[in-house]
Amino acid sequence: MSFVNPDPFTTRPEIDGTFGVVTSTHWIATAVGMAMLERGGNAFDAGVAAAFTLQVVEPHLNGPGGDVPIIVHDVKRGRTEVICGQGPAPSGATIAHYKREGLDMVPGTGLLAACVPGTFDSWTLLLRDYGTMRLRDVLEPAIAYARDGYPLVERVSATIQTVEQLFKTHWPTSAALYLPNGEVPRPGTLFTNPKLAETYARILREGESAGGDRDAQIERARKAWSQGFVAEAIDRFCRTQEVMDVSRSRHKGVLTADDMARWQPTIEAPLTYDYGRYTVCKAGVWSQGPVLLQQLALLKGFALDGLDPTGPDFIHWQIEAAKLAFADREAFYGDPAFADIPIQTLLSDAYNDERRKLISEKASLELRPGSIDGFGAKVELRRADGNREAVGAMGSGEPTVGRFGEVRGDTVHFDIIDRDGNMISATPSGGWLQSSPVIPELGFCLGTRAQMFWLEEDHPAALVPGKRPRTTLSPTMALRDGEPYAAWGSPGGDQQDQWNTQFFLRHVHAGMNLQESIDAPAWHSEHFPISFWPRTARPGVLVVENRVPQATIEELRRRGHVVEVGPDWSEGRLTAASRVGGRRRAAANPRGMQGYAAGR
Repeated sequence: MSFVNPDPFTTRPEIDGTFGVVTSTHWIATAVGMAMLERGGNAFDAGVAAAFTLQVVEPHLNGPGGDVPIIVHDVKRGRTEVICGQGPAPSGATIAHYKREGLDMVPGTGLLAACVPGTFDSWTLLLRDYGTMRLRDVLEPAIAYARDGYPLVERVSATIQTVEQLFKTHWPTSAALYLPNGEVPRPGTLFTNPKLAETYARILREGESAGGDRDAQIERARKAWSQGFVAEAIDRFCRTQEVMDVSRSRHKGVLTADDMARWQPTIEAPLTYDYGRYTVCKAGVWSQGPVLLQQLALLKGFALDGLDPTGPDFIHWQIEAAKLAFADREAFYGDPAFADIPIQTLLSDAYNDERRKLISEKASLELRPGSIDGFGAKVELRRADGNREAVGAMGSGEPTVGRFGEVRGDTVHFDIIDRDGNMISATPSGGWLQSSPVIPELGFCLGTRAQMFWLEEDHPAALVPGKRPRTTLSPTMALRDGEPYAAWGSPGGDQQDQWNTQFFLRHVHAGMNLQESIDAPAWHSEHFPISFWPRTARPGVLVVENRVPQATIEELRRRGHVVEVGPDWSEGRLTAASRVGGRRRAAANPRGMQGYAAGR
C-alpha cells in the first residue's frame, strides 16, 4: 500500500532524461558539472569540476581547507566505494597540548581546530583513478569564477555581516578579502577572490610542468599542494599567527607541512544495511553516516507503508529512532583505526530489536545510549540552558555564527549520474570563511573539524595525533534489487542524517518521487548533543516546518515532544539523483533558492 499525496504539486519538476543528471546546492556548480558531461566527461570528472566550483561560490559553506567523504559507484569496477577525504589530527594535536592551553574542548574556530585539509588530494585522486579529463578541464571553471567574479547569494552576505566585527578587530586578513572597502558586500555583488584564482592557477602550471601525460600532471599538482608552496604557506601561518578563537583567547595552530605531506586519502568499502529491496550505503564510523542505517534497523519494526508522511506516527517513530541512533553515535563512534567500534552489533537485528522496545507512544526526554560489554564511553550532556548531566553508556541548518565566530556548521552537496550509469554522491565541507582567518598568500582559510574530538582519553572519539575526527558529513547511496539506484544528501551538520532518512522513507513508503520527497514538510530533533562547539543538547526539542499540519503538531505535543515551529521552507537542502534502466532522474531543494538540478 502506498500513501497517496493529496497535493501532488511540487515547486519544480523532477528532472528526467537518458543522457545524465547533475544536482547540487548551487546552480553554478550544477551548470559546471553538466558542462563536463556535455564535453564527454564522466560523472567523476563532472563531480571534481562541480566541487572546485562550490569552493568558490559557496565560501561560507566549504573551501579548499576543508574535508569531504565521497561515495562512488564505478560501472567499470562494478562496485560501490567510499573515498575518505577526512584529514586527520596534526601530530601536535594532543590532549595535553589543548589542556595546557586551558581548554576542555577544542575551539570551534581559529587554528587549533584545523585538521589536515582533505579536499584537494581527494578530488585529484578521484580524477586520476576514476575520471577521464585533464586537471585543466576541471579546474578552469573554478579559476574563472574566482578571478572574474560570481554573484553573491544572500547567505554569504549575511554570514559576512555576522562576523564583520570579528574580521575587523581580530582577523584582518579575512577583512581584506570579505570586507572590500571596509563594507559587507551586498547580495548579488559580483565577488572575486583573485588570490584563490592565483593559487589554483599556480597549481595547474606546476602540474603541467610535468609534461603531457595526464596522470603525471595530476601527481605534480598534488605535490604542489601537499609538499609544495601550499603546504609551506599553511605551515608558516600556523607557526607565526596567534589567532582569536571562540574560546576568547589567542592560539597558534599545530598543523604543519609535514602533517600534510604524510597524509593520503583512502578508499574503503561502504557500510551497508538491507532495508526491504534496498541496500543503503554510507561511510564508516569515522562519520555519523551509520546513524541512518541504524534508524532503518529500528524503523523496520514499524508499519510505515501507507502512513501520512506529515502525520504524527510517521514523525514520532522516525524521531524516536533517531534519538536512539544518535545516542549510540555519541557513545561508540570514532576512527576504527584507533578504537574498536562495535558497528556490526550496532547494526544487528538482535541489538536493534532490543533498542526498539524503548520506543513508546511518548517522546523520550533522556539520552539513552545502548550497552555493549567492553565498548562505549560516558557521554556528558551539556544542556543548552547551561546545566550538565552525565549519561552512561556501559560503564552551528545554515552556519550559526556567534560573537567570536562560533559555528555549528553547514556544507554543500552534489549528486551526479552519467549516461553509462556511473554515480557519485559527495558532501564537501569545512574551511568556511568564518572558520579561521584567510591565509593571505592562498586566498582561503583552514577548517575546524577537530572540534569533533573529545579531550577525554577513554572516549572512542578522543583526540589523538593522526586520528580522523568523527565528521557529520554524510552522503548516501542505495542499491535497489541489487542494482545501483539512488544517490542523495543534504548539508546541515547533525541534521544531515535526519533529513536524509526522512527523504528515503518518504520515497520508499509514501511513493513520492525525488522532487516530492525533497519538497515535503520536514523536521529535525535537537535532543542529542550537537557535534560542534559547545556540544550542547536540547532534550525533547523537535523543530518542524510550519507546513506540518496543525493537528500533527498538537498530537506530537500531546505525546511529550517540545515542538518548535519554524518557517515554512526552512528544513534541509537536499539533492538527489536516481537511475532505473536507461533513465536518469534528479531533484534539488527549493529552500534557500539556490540549489538546482539539471539533465537531459
